[in-house]
Amino acid sequence: MFAYAKNFVARRRAAPPWNDISPVRQELFGTERLEQHAETLAAAQRVTDRPPQVRSLRSRLGENASVLLAAYKASAAELESERGVAPAAEWLLDNYHLVEDQIRDIREDLPPGYYRQLPKLADGPFVGYPRVFGLAWAYVTHTDSYFDPAILARFVAAYQRVQPLTIGELWAVAITLRIVLIENLRRLADQIDVARVARADAEGLADRLLAAGCARSALDADIGAREAGPISELFAAQLAKRMRDHDPQTNPALEWLEARLKLQGSSIDEAVQHAQQRQGASNVTVRNVITSMRLISDIDWAELFESVSLVDERLRGASSFAGMDFPTRNLYRSAIEQLARGSSATELDVADAALAAARAEKDGRDLDAERVRDPGYHLIAEGRPALERAIGFRPSLRLCFNRFSVRLGIGGYVGAILIVAAALLGGALWTLGSGGASPIWLIVIALFAAVPTTDVATALVNRVIGWG
Repeated sequence: MFAYAKNFVARRRAAPPWNDISPVRQELFGTERLEQHAETLAAAQRVTDRPPQVRSLRSRLGENASVLLAAYKASAAELESERGVAPAAEWLLDNYHLVEDQIRDIREDLPPGYYRQLPKLADGPFVGYPRVFGLAWAYVTHTDSYFDPAILARFVAAYQRVQPLTIGELWAVAITLRIVLIENLRRLADQIDVARVARADAEGLADRLLAAGCARSALDADIGAREAGPISELFAAQLAKRMRDHDPQTNPALEWLEARLKLQGSSIDEAVQHAQQRQGASNVTVRNVITSMRLISDIDWAELFESVSLVDERLRGASSFAGMDFPTRNLYRSAIEQLARGSSATELDVADAALAAARAEKDGRDLDAERVRDPGYHLIAEGRPALERAIGFRPSLRLCFNRFSVRLGIGGYVGAILIVAAALLGGALWTLGSGGASPIWLIVIALFAAVPTTDVATALVNRVIGWG
């Protein structure tokens, strides 16, 4: 109860990251400063086994996808109407297919089961979200969305000097980077839309002011209708651009605009400068986002993963792990993940235990000496039961079912399907019989339902085995 209350308070204190609409962009760090930041971040981030319920990343991704599609359509319509669009909007128009590909890849690569396994943060702005998501956010924030595999590898390595990441988290680095880049692009698309509305507003007023003999009346009408709040710098910059070469005696718009901006502690020159800086920064960031998305899709993530994996480093240093093919190395890693999830040991603890067991066998059996001295013998072969006992591994019910099916072989597999099918069909027939269905109808229903029920049972058994 206390833990629940603590999580509830932490959630209430930390504003969701989605509340901030500004781009994911802060001070730009060089590589060494980025490494220092990674170490600081690792020391500050705490994980919890009981994270608070927060909005899922998949839900936010769906919203971002809708916003980006709307921004793409709006920019396309503006281009078709022969009105100019900002360079940032051009980047979105030219590369929207790439954005769609990224969103699809995220949905495919981050299923709910995988997401649940990722360690979640106990506090901070990303409380309840995966720790690796906070890591990816920090990288994007301080690189202005610029992806460089070598810099990312150094960033992750620096983080792990303080706090090791799990195998699942390291594989999720690419996914969470994509999520943050999509989030940033959505925020920039919102800015593009705000700028589009402000420009259209300024263009409309300029058209009315420049109509023959209508300057004063149009300005008076606009002042009367416009809210008394601050004037947007984007609006001011566009209006100043349109009215720059017109006589203030016959067209007093600039005089009025300067007076309004002065009340806000600004001026036309400052508004124009800030609008240009904002547009320039947005153009650079959108370009970086799109370029990074393309690079993320092109690089060999397996190679980057293995270069930063502490488990791989441990196994490479004390066995023939490096000389094995990738599928075999992945079998070792999957076994380590499974053993760590079912015990209090960390993944590095499991790797060390497997290596220690392999070393302990060095004076053992001559016939299989080389095989027994490999950590894989203890991770995925006959030595595994002893390793499980050594680390206090407790297999899940799903894993127990999986092992039971494997022991029984094909007969056990078919038998499990028949048992599940009989239970499903028997339950349905019993319910119908209790409702008054005649025996003849029950026989007919059983004959027609036998095949689809068997299909359902097969899917259920396969699902359980896959979970194991």
